Amino acid sequence: MGKRDDLIAKYADDLKTKCGMTPDMDLLTKVTIGCGPAIYNDDASTVAGSQPSELETVKTNFLIKKLGLSDGPELMDAIDSVIETYGKSERNKYRAVVYYMLTKHFGKEAVYG
Repeated sequence: MGKRDDLIAKYADDLKTKCGMTPDMDLLTKVTIGCGPAIYNDDASTVAGSQPSELETVKTNFLIKKLGLSDGPELMDAIDSVIETYGKSERNKYRAVVYYMLTKHFGKEAVYG
């Protein structure tokens, strides 16, 4: 198994144990690949859930640009909901896991089709 496979396994474990959901491994793999080299960088691989600027970046670069959603208050509500599900006290909120949950939340799996 390569480094990416190890990370995907770690993300799947987070989804199961911390978020209480059974991951769609195919989609999780595609979302992880979509994150690019960021998954290998300690800082870039996580989302700082308490930093408004970081959440704004997730909204703009992922929800609007990648998933093609229109800007509105429901985007930030969804991000807050995902952070809540992951656990506010959870220090490492992996970007791939957050993106995966947002993709599922908006039913945008087809983007990764």
